[in-house]
Amino acid sequence: VQLAESGGGSVQSGGSLRLSCVYTSSSDCMGWFREAAGKEREGVAFIDLDATTRYADSVKGRFTISQDNAKNTLYLQMDNLRPEDTAMYYCAAATDGGREYDFCTGTGDPPKDMDYWGKGTLVTISS
Repeated sequence: VQLAESGGGSVQSGGSLRLSCVYTSSSDCMGWFREAAGKEREGVAFIDLDATTRYADSVKGRFTISQDNAKNTLYLQMDNLRPEDTAMYYCAAATDGGREYDFCTGTGDPPKDMDYWGKGTLVTISS
């Protein structure tokens, strides 16, 4: 599976951006991660084959993950952006092989070790 992100950029606080990730084939779990300078990588949003979604508390109500399988594209709509959202954003995909059946959007810890990763797109939010 190959993944290619786009849509990053610089916007002011309160603004919006939509990230896109074109993939060669869908997986059981697809998600967006971000990594800010000096911080650990964080799982931001996930979506499974049933279109069930899951969000980090830090973005709930502001970010929306969606998927268009006809276009082989994963999206992350980001609204009401804050300076603390500044980070490199990565698209990732994982199969359920060897994982719990609800690993993607269940109530346990969110996935961290995905199988496939894009190269990232930079999002910068100014105050």
